[in-house]
Order: sequence, then C-alpha cells, then structure tokens
Amino acid sequence: MVTNKKKIILVEDDSTLGYLLSEYLIMNKFEVFWAKNGLECLKNLEQNDYDLAILDIMLPDIDGFNLAHSIKNKYPNLPFIFLTARSLKVDVLKGFSVGAVDYLKKPIDEEELVVRIKTLLSRMELSTQEDQDYETYNLGNYIFNTLNQELVYKDNKINLTNRESQLLQYLLNHKNNLCTHKDILTHIWGKNDYFNKKSLNVFITHLRKYLSNDAKIKLENVHNRGFILKIEGDN
Repeated sequence: MVTNKKKIILVEDDSTLGYLLSEYLIMNKFEVFWAKNGLECLKNLEQNDYDLAILDIMLPDIDGFNLAHSIKNKYPNLPFIFLTARSLKVDVLKGFSVGAVDYLKKPIDEEELVVRIKTLLSRMELSTQEDQDYETYNLGNYIFNTLNQELVYKDNKINLTNRESQLLQYLLNHKNNLCTHKDILTHIWGKNDYFNKKSLNVFITHLRKYLSNDAKIKLENVHNRGFILKIEGDN
C-alpha cells in the first residue's frame, strides 16, 4: 500500500520520552522509526529513507553533534533538527554550525513540536517545487545543480545541505542586490529571530568557503543589513 506519510527518524535514548514522542508523532500521521542510540540510527539510515531526523545530543554511544556530522556527510539531503536539554547559547550555535535546520529545547510541548515539524517540512517541500524550475546555474567558474544540491568546481564536487542549497539559490536569484537579514530569514527559516540570524551567519561562512576558488565571486556583508552576492562581469 502506498502511503503519503512523512517519515521521521527519532534518536532518543530516554525510553519514556522516546516512547511518548514516537507515539504522539504516529498519532499525528507521521511514520516514525525510534532509534535508541546513534549507531542504531546510522544502521537504519543505510536501509531506509526519511524526510527528517530528530536528534538528541546526549546519547550513550555517539555525541549528537558527531552523529549530525555523519548524517550530513553521508546523507546531505536529509534535514535534521536537535531536540535536547542542552540549552546553552554555545550549544545552540554549535547545533546550527553542523547543519541543523532547527534547535529545540527540552522540555517541549508535543503539539508545538508537531507544528514546527509540519511547518518545516511544508516549507522545504515548497522550496523543492520551486527548485524544479531552476535545476542548473552557472556561477562564475562553478556549476550549481539545485536538483542534486551539488556545487561543482572543475573536478571537485561539493554536496550541499538543504539549507545551504536554499540559501545559495536565494542569493543567486537576487545576485548583485542586497538580501536583507529579515527577507532571507523569513523566506528560508520562516522566522526572523536572534538564533536564526546566528545560524544564517554560519551558513554564509560555509558558502564563502565553498566559493573561495573563484576570485570573481564575492559574498559581501552589509553591516546590520544583510548580504550581497556579487559576480564580476555578471549583470
């Protein structure tokens, strides 16, 4: 039987919380696999595809940040969020720096979690539909394939995360023009707030590094306003 249910992999070592969250997500029409540790998560990802991963940080075998690194490297198209008791600012920023699309702090109301997940998946689905009209960009000496989320320079290929791909495409669609923090965050993150702005800065740093091989490409910061992607000779 074909199902349109969104598939989520939940990584949570607390048996009570893991059971409650997985049951609540199932009740809200998600298909859920509950992994009790990082290794179980990685093993399952080798055999199944998911629309979203929900990761705890304090796991018994693999640190959640290291697990996120593995997921980003092996499954760059799988978005992930952190749901954790680690609420210090440094942890939140580290979570975004490793590629998380959201960082939620425990305890969280189950209804709020479902709303956030649905909003996130809906936004990503809309972005994917928009990407289908723009599969390939010439970006200086790079080729950017939005469908595969690949940035290619000569013989080198960089696999972008969903968020990196969305951000680069947005900047390209507004190249040589100011993209304000508010406009970027509202369009891609869905919310203009302090932590999302910090996350945006992290992803801008990633893109600058990826594009550093071509001196004609500049991703400029306009202080307290936003960013401009400039490509020399490209009007």
